[in-house]
Amino acid sequence: MVGLTHFVVRKALQEYLPPGRRSLWPTEMLNSRRIPSQHVGQSIETRFDDHEAGLCPQLLGNEEGFIRDSIVKLRDWGARAIDINMGCPVKKALRHNYGVALMGDPDYAAEITAIAVKYAGELPVSVKLRAAAPPKEPQSDPTSVEPDPEFLKDFCLKIQEAGASWITLHPRTAVQQRKGSADWSQIASLKQVMRIPVIGNGDVQTLEDAERMFEQTGCDRVMIGRALVAKPWLLSAAGAPPVEDPLLSGANYGKFLSRVLELSREHYPEPLGVRRFRYLANFGSPYLEYGHHFYSSLTSTDSYDGLRGRLTGFFGARFDRPQKMMSRTCLRY
Repeated sequence: MVGLTHFVVRKALQEYLPPGRRSLWPTEMLNSRRIPSQHVGQSIETRFDDHEAGLCPQLLGNEEGFIRDSIVKLRDWGARAIDINMGCPVKKALRHNYGVALMGDPDYAAEITAIAVKYAGELPVSVKLRAAAPPKEPQSDPTSVEPDPEFLKDFCLKIQEAGASWITLHPRTAVQQRKGSADWSQIASLKQVMRIPVIGNGDVQTLEDAERMFEQTGCDRVMIGRALVAKPWLLSAAGAPPVEDPLLSGANYGKFLSRVLELSREHYPEPLGVRRFRYLANFGSPYLEYGHHFYSSLTSTDSYDGLRGRLTGFFGARFDRPQKMMSRTCLRY
């Protein structure tokens, strides 16, 4: 998730993982054309101080030389797995034949996967993708609103044969973006034909949602995206779903933001940290009652001290002020 899964947020989330549990932590999208010329920590995207926690760089790539050089560096920087992004639908990625554009040519996508596997060595390679429709002509953009399950199966089987260790499916097309509902039946259909694990993604905002996805699709794992940066305690509650108290949830969200702010102050220069903090709150505040007022207050300050004041003003000095938090909200933006 661009702008969200940088080091400070990953670090704060990792503190919610139960003792003894291990996980892979995806990074923001990394451009394979830029990584070869960068140094670790040179940019916020390449801050990998948490590499021992299970670093999984998410790579945009479509040429062997750049993919090779990027993966070699990422391995040296502590990667524990490599994820090839074939699901990003933004126009900037499509213009460069990255992300979901690769789904317009299944053979080429399989070739890119095989290249990544070749240079990853012992590291597993995963592929994140979306629902797709068959392209009308070679290299065309698979952005039909109506997905074709058979095309998706054939595409994923090619990815599997190319050596992918698992796939993650977000069952919306590129045109849909985040609109409509994720069609979990596509995950179930794919699970029936794949030998490698299938991870389901899309419209999971609660532990109950995750349980339903497991039950309805038979997927091997469930990926939670933006809901996790609003409710990080979902990690610690995995396996024992609690009944969420709306008031306690609001206070706990405030504590999470406080921890992110503390880490930002420690690791990021103030202008960068403030921008990234506000961007994070933009995705969590819709869950809060009066969240629009809270987020608006954050936009009126450009300092860490100002953000701290806004947090304690809304959640209380000890982050114990009751603030109602909804279990689900609209995440279509």
